[in-house]
Amino acid sequence: MTIPDHARGYDGFTGRIGRSEAESEPAWPAEVRARPGAPNIIVVLVDDMGFSDIGPYGSEIPTPHLDALAARGIVSTNHHTTPVCSPARAALLTGLNPHRAGYGSVANSDPGFPNLRLSLADDVLTLPEILRESGYATHAVGKWHLAKDSRLGPDADRSSWPLQRGFDHYYGSLEGLNSFFHPNQLVRDNTVDPVTEYPEDFYVTDALTDTAVSWIKDLRAHDAEKPFFLYFAHIAMHGPLQVKHEDLPRGDLDYARGWDAVRAQRFARQQELGLFGADVRPAQRNSEPGYDVPPWDELDPERQRRFARYMQVYAAMVRTVDDSLGRLLETVEQLGELDDTIVVFTSDNGGTAEGGPEGTRSYFAEFVKFADGIGPDGWEGDVDHPEELIGTARLGVHYPRGWGQVSNTPFRFYKGQTFAGGVRVPLVLSWPGGLPEARGVREQFSFVTDVAPTLLDLAGVPTPAARHGLPAQERDGLSQRAAWSDAAAPSARTRQYSEFRGHRGYYRDGWKLLSLHGRGDDPLAPRWQLFDNRADPAETTDLAAQHPDLVAELAAEWEHEAWRNTVFPIVIDGSTRNPAERRLSDPVRLLPGTPLLERYRSAKLVQYRDFRVDIDVEFADGAEGVLVAHGDALGGYLVYVEDGAVVVGYNAYGRYAEARSGPVEPGRHTVTLTATVRPNLRWDLALAVDGAEATVLPDRVQLIGMAPWTGISVGLDARGPVAWELRERRGTFPYSGALHAITYTPGPVGVPSDDIDRLQQEAEEEAD
Repeated sequence: MTIPDHARGYDGFTGRIGRSEAESEPAWPAEVRARPGAPNIIVVLVDDMGFSDIGPYGSEIPTPHLDALAARGIVSTNHHTTPVCSPARAALLTGLNPHRAGYGSVANSDPGFPNLRLSLADDVLTLPEILRESGYATHAVGKWHLAKDSRLGPDADRSSWPLQRGFDHYYGSLEGLNSFFHPNQLVRDNTVDPVTEYPEDFYVTDALTDTAVSWIKDLRAHDAEKPFFLYFAHIAMHGPLQVKHEDLPRGDLDYARGWDAVRAQRFARQQELGLFGADVRPAQRNSEPGYDVPPWDELDPERQRRFARYMQVYAAMVRTVDDSLGRLLETVEQLGELDDTIVVFTSDNGGTAEGGPEGTRSYFAEFVKFADGIGPDGWEGDVDHPEELIGTARLGVHYPRGWGQVSNTPFRFYKGQTFAGGVRVPLVLSWPGGLPEARGVREQFSFVTDVAPTLLDLAGVPTPAARHGLPAQERDGLSQRAAWSDAAAPSARTRQYSEFRGHRGYYRDGWKLLSLHGRGDDPLAPRWQLFDNRADPAETTDLAAQHPDLVAELAAEWEHEAWRNTVFPIVIDGSTRNPAERRLSDPVRLLPGTPLLERYRSAKLVQYRDFRVDIDVEFADGAEGVLVAHGDALGGYLVYVEDGAVVVGYNAYGRYAEARSGPVEPGRHTVTLTATVRPNLRWDLALAVDGAEATVLPDRVQLIGMAPWTGISVGLDARGPVAWELRERRGTFPYSGALHAITYTPGPVGVPSDDIDRLQQEAEEEAD
């Protein structure tokens, strides 16, 4: 019997099939291999590091590994990024302008417009996807922040998670920030790390570096030739500023001199290094209200001492970033591949002002401000603590904005603004084997979208025309290979728009048009300033009045680019959320053994509202432990049993208090914690046993914005400790008796909706 070809199930097989193996001819699919000699690629992206924080850009902070990287490569003085982080990450990984990529702001809102989709579209190709299709191994560690915070749970749409966007492996934080000692949630590949308590010596920068080094070694043990792409996106230098005890002395530089002296020294060093000409003048100390920095000599001695301590912590953290780079490159060198590895080191945006004018020892509390910059009555943005705790795991600190301006030397303003302080950042590139001529300072203009096409050009990797069957969006980025190879070559880019929450910018051929959006300003009527960046890179002299025709011409170009890149509508507030998120505030029953509830879902159960927690538990002689905990050292609450009593503890952004019930009889009981909203964003907390009041904690400031940071845990206090002394005494303190269930019942929102809209919930939601 003869079987016709169309009835045989071998479509696409290129060999020959007979009835026996002897009559058949095998065939195998072609293996995807990179071209011979394809370089490895390492991109190190630092968070919130300004232009001058490393040695090649004039810093006093020792960064020997970055110094060595710069010595064998180029140092760009005219590289620009976006004012905040998610847009920068989207632009770097896709080559698309940020609004076109859907990231006009950070991934902490969802107003329902294309420019703030805050997820990567199906037709957007990423750098790792392109490289993987050409035979690269692709690895990512660190901060992601390209998935909406409402999509970080186990039920989430993972389409904008790292593995779905081209990475073989990922380890890090999907959030915009994290604790360095007690991260609220780390993800390995597509799964949340189930850790309940981090090791005593855990430090997130070390953990990320350990993982990256391990992956490189593992790859080489299995394949001696396959090139790799490593995207190392540091959680540092983002607040809260925390550093290991043994590393803190390494930041003990002479910051008692103050920010004016340090800034002057950095600029002098920048001129010695040839980053700026002798005629360039640095910007004066920021003086605009809300951005202003006082003269150091006008501060009292107590402030000077504390402010210097903040900067010492920051400097020590910079050194941990340099150490991390050193470990990575040492591994590559041991493999004999350093000359064959392209290394890019850069920052997502400029140094920040989110520590406020005074700095803070209570990171999340500092962000609770109304639109006029003032918090509710009685609110403390800086919870007093001993200065020796600054930089430790117990506090979430950040430096005052005077040090942010030092970070951005010689420029004006900070992260979140389109002026140079917010968007002009370091970029060091080295590839000794492929670009031996690329040495020294480069002054050509470039933008963050140019990184991906430049790397693809250097690596000789083609870009597919489609993604998942859809025509791929065309990139905006341009290869800077010629400019970064030759100091005399022109930049491939001559113009670029920018926008963030009403702040606008437009660069063309050395001219830069800028506007600073102030409270109450019309977002459709910018107050333009004009600068000649060739002679005045620090943007000190506004030439708008001398060149009104040029201002009008550049403003019209900005308008054209804004429409083309989906910048409109300009969204100032950024607090709008998808109504579908309301389900996240539905009541929930949690059984013992439930993994720690994700941070955003947990917050929706309690923020701005009354709420009740019913705990179905059995008391027995000797049974002790935590029944429920929500939060960590930066803010939270918990209920635990000890010495026959039930205790409610409350951590108000670092200030802890607790109240204890009387003795509780053995047996099965319902313990109920209630929180009742009071004016000025406060709660009355009460604890009851079987409906009878047991104890109270009245008039507590509410936890809002990004607090509580760590989600809800059942039967222990997992990850970061709500009560530090309790953690030191009892560890995570698992409940030793029978715990049946925890039920959260959210009440109605107890804060007027217009107040919520006006609240600056957290600096990451406004200026990350």
